[in-house]
Amino acid sequence: VLLIWNRDFLLAFGASENTIEYGVAYMNIYAIGTIFVQMTLGMNAFITAQGFARTGMLSVLIGAVANIILDPIFIFGFHMGVEGAALATIISQGMSCVWVLTFLFGKKTILKIRPGYFALQPAIFLPSLALGFSTFIMQASESVISVCFNSSLLKYGGDVAVGAMTILTSVMQFAMLPLQGLGQGAQPIISYNYGARNPGRVKDAFKLLLKSSLCYSVALWLLVMIFPHAFAAMFTSDSQLLDFTAGALRIYMGCMFLFGIQVACQMTFTALGNAKASIVVAVMRKFVLLIPLIYLMPLIFSQNQTTAVYMAEPVADFLAVSFTAVLFTFQFQKALKRIDAGG
Repeated sequence: VLLIWNRDFLLAFGASENTIEYGVAYMNIYAIGTIFVQMTLGMNAFITAQGFARTGMLSVLIGAVANIILDPIFIFGFHMGVEGAALATIISQGMSCVWVLTFLFGKKTILKIRPGYFALQPAIFLPSLALGFSTFIMQASESVISVCFNSSLLKYGGDVAVGAMTILTSVMQFAMLPLQGLGQGAQPIISYNYGARNPGRVKDAFKLLLKSSLCYSVALWLLVMIFPHAFAAMFTSDSQLLDFTAGALRIYMGCMFLFGIQVACQMTFTALGNAKASIVVAVMRKFVLLIPLIYLMPLIFSQNQTTAVYMAEPVADFLAVSFTAVLFTFQFQKALKRIDAGG
């Protein structure tokens, strides 16, 4: 699909006539190697689940470090430009994939890959799909939201606004990835104690997750608000784009300090086996709030429509966190009562 409709995909995601050829050149190579990243991400979870956290971390580090080393070699050393960046990326992902599969077929692993495990058993994969669906929505919706943001920004602000959006989403990963890591680390503890009917440990684990997540999100928010140019400068040296992005960062990340609440609650929903609530929370923020606001805000604040598009993010974040906090309060208490009741 990525190879056949590469140009259509890139235009939908905000590529312009000035950038489309670079995007096509990159995607034609990168699409071939997507199997490596899918296998690495999918199978690495089975390494972490067995308690080999360091090995799981190395799976990510191997690809990241290799990419950092190979990028300048292929881009500048071999004079391959964008194609070199794509080739360096898939080689790095391939190295991570080999590492993961070597471990899972090796002697140290507890859970060895066997042919019988590939048989589809509804009793196993259906509950897994239900619990993972909210995470799928969170990840997949980013693509849809990217299309919405970029199409609106291209209309109101041009290439500079779209370029700034690319940087904003990259800075957003500084918030989301560590928070998701904290949540994923707490989930097994919450799930285990919930199954063991230990409400005290469940509450303690959630409180620790919430405090840690809030401290991180507030600290990062303060840094972004105080040093927006420093964050923008990590991704561009163009003075016009740098100044524009620094101003947009303060708007777009306006409610980032609340992310800790959102992620902690959503991850805990999944850990407690409450797939419905987790899906509702994911759908509420992205599809019910953010996407409509991307198109409504420029109509409401017509004097500065580009800024209005960026404002959709903090407005949606505030409303989503408020909804999530209320829903979680009721659902969490209900879950604890089920433990006390023994059912």
